[in-house]
Amino acid sequence: MQVAIFQFSLFGINTYLVFDPDTKECAVIDPGMSSPEEEKAIENFIAEKGLTLTQIINTHLHIDHVAGIPYLQKNFNVPVLGHEGDKIMGHRIDQQAKMFGLEFPVQNIEISEYIEAGDKIKIGNGELEVIAVPGHSKGSIALYDPQGGFLISGDALFKGSIGRTDLPGGNYRELIESINKFLLSLPDETIVLPGHGPSSTIGEEKRTNPFLV
Repeated sequence: MQVAIFQFSLFGINTYLVFDPDTKECAVIDPGMSSPEEEKAIENFIAEKGLTLTQIINTHLHIDHVAGIPYLQKNFNVPVLGHEGDKIMGHRIDQQAKMFGLEFPVQNIEISEYIEAGDKIKIGNGELEVIAVPGHSKGSIALYDPQGGFLISGDALFKGSIGRTDLPGGNYRELIESINKFLLSLPDETIVLPGHGPSSTIGEEKRTNPFLV
């Protein structure tokens, strides 16, 4: 599978579009669009590549990762996949907006289909494996493509850092345990595509991440 990366203005969120170039099926992961220009960037890419959007997948339900869901649901009528542990957060998007002082219109989010550790999400002929990494939020997940050699880590693991744990549902010890047990056990050459900031590899984070070494 191939991955297109979009960086949007809401906290510098990385939104990923994963697609099978053969079947043209695609999924949008963590849609963080918060303006008409950002919405068009996603829509135009889908149209130009001749893709069919089949689902929205969320690594967790903080506002910066879900702001673009209503637009995609309205225009493409596709389900939202996420972990049940973040269901309550989806119902509190308006509260999250107030907490961060955001003034653009927001909508609370309902998960259409629950996913959990071990699930395999089909995208055309490819698939993403669901890895549970609670700690940044109760329902945080990562998505791993062993054939493509990449991991979409959400806000669990960053280049040289880890996700914050001071928001509701966060737990520092749980996050460190999740990363060590389920992410650092992946092959060193695995490319890490985080929710914010530049990419890395599992091997690099093993060697240099000050929170993990």
